[in-house]
Formats: sequence, C-alpha cells, structure tokens
Amino acid sequence: MPKVIRDFLPQADDGILDTKKKVYYGLHQHGAWIFHAATEDEIHEIKNETPTQSDHQDNNFLYKPYFFEKELVKGKVINFPSLKNKNKAPFWPRQFVESIPFSSKKIPQILNYFSINNNSKDAKTIEETVKVCEEPAMKGEKRKCATSLESMVDFGIFMLGTNNVKVVATEVQGENQMVQKYTIKEVELMADGLNMICHKLNYAYAVHFCHGGGGTKTYMVSMIGVDGTKVKAISICHKDTSLWNPKGLPFVVLNAKPGAPSICHYLQDDQIVFLPFVS
Repeated sequence: MPKVIRDFLPQADDGILDTKKKVYYGLHQHGAWIFHAATEDEIHEIKNETPTQSDHQDNNFLYKPYFFEKELVKGKVINFPSLKNKNKAPFWPRQFVESIPFSSKKIPQILNYFSINNNSKDAKTIEETVKVCEEPAMKGEKRKCATSLESMVDFGIFMLGTNNVKVVATEVQGENQMVQKYTIKEVELMADGLNMICHKLNYAYAVHFCHGGGGTKTYMVSMIGVDGTKVKAISICHKDTSLWNPKGLPFVVLNAKPGAPSICHYLQDDQIVFLPFVS
C-alpha cells in the first residue's frame, strides 16, 4: 500500500468530528492545464528572472514541469522542484461522507456543515473544488471525484475492468530544497495504455479527482538529487495532445503545438495511480 494512502486512512469517528472545520491545502489542484490557457502567474512561477548564459539555452525557465518522452533517459540531469505535496486531508469513511452534501447547488449547506464563513478563502476553495468535480469529461475520458477511499477503489476497478489492480505513487526520501538538480538513475515502463490517475484536491477531507481513458504511458523514474534526496517518481506521458488547449502551459514551456510528440509530467507524492496488475 502506498504511503500516501496508508498515512491518511480513516480514523475513529470521534477524530473525524474534531476536524470538521478545517480545509486542507496542497500545492496544486487537478490537471486543469489541459483545458485553459496559461496565465501570467503560472508562467512567472517557473521563469528565471535573472538567467545565466546557460539558462538562455533553456528558454529562461527555472525548471520545466512538462517534457517530451524522449527525455526520459538514464543519466539525464534535470532541474526540478520538490514532488512533495502538503495536503494532509485524511480519508473519511464512505458511509460518513455520503451523508454530507457535495454539489454546487448545495454550497450553502456544505459551508454550514463545516462552519465556514461564506466570504472566506475556505468558502471559495470549497466551491472551486466542487465545480471542478462537475466539469464535463473530455472525449474518450472517464472521470469521477472520489470522496472516499472506497469509492476511489470501486472506480479504479470499473475503469480498468479488473479486480486485479496495482496502486502506485511517487515516493520521496529526504529532501530539503524546493528546486534542485536530479540525475535520472533508472527508467521503468510500468504500463502502456489504460490507467487511472487520482489528483488530491483542496477540501475539508480527502477528495480526489480521478480520471483516465487510455492513450498514456506510465513510468517509474528513479532519481537522486544533489542533496542526496532519493525519488521514485511516477511520470505520465500523454500520447495524444490534440484536444489540449493550444495556449496551455505545456505548449508554452515546450514551444510546441497540439498533436506534438508525447508530452510527459511527474506526479506529486499525493497523487495515486491505478494500473492493471501484470504478474
């Protein structure tokens, strides 16, 4: 069982009641970069404002969150941010969360349940997350917001068409720098085709945006940082980008267009991947 699941398993009901008023935050929401044009803030976040001569060869980016599949090679050195996320929202039992409203039509009831002020940052976060979960799927995609571990597992089995599944996540050992150089030590292709990826959202308990539909490759990439940090990072490579927003961040970073060669990205350590188990 991946650490990201083990560490946030449901606790006793009394413990759940004690945490009702807190909204948990991570670094990012789900992969909305597929749909929207890159904002100035998103570009500024990864731009190097004082580039050196060598940086000019990399379009002045501090790091590239997206890359082509051909760059997944042993020995390659990359500049990359921490893959540790900070969202510590716990899983709650399914029978408990199913009694709580989860719909954009019931935002007032949700805020009342968690005793959240209507005009607060937490209220805006609750509303944004619920609306993300109501966005329509892309062509060929299946999606669901899992509000419990049980519903995540059920959807994973449905997506993959088998009870025999493997669950993996990025693992980070150590690390005390936000951005540093890593050397790729090993690249393992774990699956070519169907998978399900679950992105943890900002909410009052663990809610995951789960989606999939084939057309991807899943890699386990072992890396070591200059500070000795060891990372086993899950990398997802999208073979078909023809439906992505042409002004999205991946294309800005890579100076590419929809339909470009397979584009990849790493997953943070709170994102969960379901794969068909192959003995």
